[in-house]
Amino acid sequence: MTIDKTAVIDQKAELDSSVTVGPYAVIGAGVRIGTGTEIQAHSVIKGPTTIGENNVIGSFSTLGGDPQDLGYQGEPTELHIGHHNTIREYVSIHRGTVHGNGKTVIGDHNLFMVSTHVAHDCIVGNHVIMANVATLAGHVEVGDRASISGLVAIHQFCRIGTFSYIGGVSGISLDVPPYVIVAGTRNRMRISGINKVGLRRNGFDRKTIGRLDSVFRIIYRSPNLLLKDAIEKAKQDVEGCEPVDCMVKFFEESKRGVVRATEI
Repeated sequence: MTIDKTAVIDQKAELDSSVTVGPYAVIGAGVRIGTGTEIQAHSVIKGPTTIGENNVIGSFSTLGGDPQDLGYQGEPTELHIGHHNTIREYVSIHRGTVHGNGKTVIGDHNLFMVSTHVAHDCIVGNHVIMANVATLAGHVEVGDRASISGLVAIHQFCRIGTFSYIGGVSGISLDVPPYVIVAGTRNRMRISGINKVGLRRNGFDRKTIGRLDSVFRIIYRSPNLLLKDAIEKAKQDVEGCEPVDCMVKFFEESKRGVVRATEI
C-alpha cells in the first residue's frame, strides 16, 4: 500500500494493501476500497461507501457525500461503486436516501469526466460515458453503454436506455428509449434517429440495426397512431429480435413518459 503522508484515513476505513492514496486525500469511516484502486490528491471519500477493484478516483472528487435531499436526517445510506471505473477531477457522487433505494449504485467500466454529478439513489450501469458537467438528479437510471454528452441535465426519476446517445447541452425530463440519439439544441429532448454509429461500433449487425430503425419509424413517424397502437404494430411487424423487445419493453414500463418529439 502506498499512502502519502499528508493523506487522512480513518481507522475504520478498510483499504486493500495494493491501494494507492495521493496527497491530502481524505478517507472516512465505513469506506472499503478494493484491489488496485488509485485515490488521487485532494479527493474526499465518505462512508458508508464500497469501491471495487482497479478504479481511478481523480483529484478533488467527492464520493459518498450526504444526499442533497431536504428529507435526509443523517441515516447511514450507501454508495456502491464497481470495478474499472475512471472518475475524473471534481466529480461528485452521493449516497442514497432511505425513501429511495437506500444506496447509489455505479457499475463497471464507466467514465465520469470532469465535474460530472450523480445524485442520490441513481443506478448507473456498465460502460457508461458521462462527459464534462453532465448531471444526474436523484433516482435516475442509466442503462449499459449509454453516452451522455457535456452539460446535459437529467431530471429526477428519468430512465436512460441502453446504447442511447444524448447530445450536449440537452435538458432531459422524460425517459430516453434505448438505441436512439437525443439532441437538445434549440428545443429540448428531440430525437433524431437510431444511434447507428454507436451500435455498429458495439458489434450490432446491419439486420438488427435495420429492425431497430423500422421500429423507430413505426413509433416516431406514424402521426396517425397513438403510442399504444404504434407499440402494438411494432410488436407485430418486427418479432424475434432481442434489442427490439428491449426497446418495446422500455416504452411499456415507462412511468414518466418517453421522449417522442423528433427532428424531421
